[in-house]
Order: sequence, then C-alpha cells, then structure tokens
Amino acid sequence: MPQLIFFSLIALVAYYGYRAFVRETERVTQRAERARREAATGSMGTLVKDPETGEYRLAKD
Repeated sequence: MPQLIFFSLIALVAYYGYRAFVRETERVTQRAERARREAATGSMGTLVKDPETGEYRLAKD
C-alpha cells in the first residue's frame, strides 16, 4: 500500500510538472513568434487594445 501512495504522488508531481513545462513552452513560442513577425515587418512592437480605456499600448511579455 505505501508503494501505491508513493507512486501516485510521483505521478501527480510528474503531471503537474509536465503541464507547467507545456505552459512555459507555449509562452516562449508565442514570444518568439511575435518577435519574428515584428522583425519581418520592421515594427518596433506589438500594439494591444486596453479594454478599459480603449487606447492602444505596447504588449508586455
């Protein structure tokens, strides 16, 4: 029985570690894609619309 609990905990930690890894790689991929598009178009940044004020601001990482 202790082995079952131990391996269950290991599996749970591995799952959460995997999900964190996937989240981080998606974030890095989006940042790299945005940088690639900015370099291709020659822009200095990406503008995003602020929903509260309606003004456009530079996107932050």
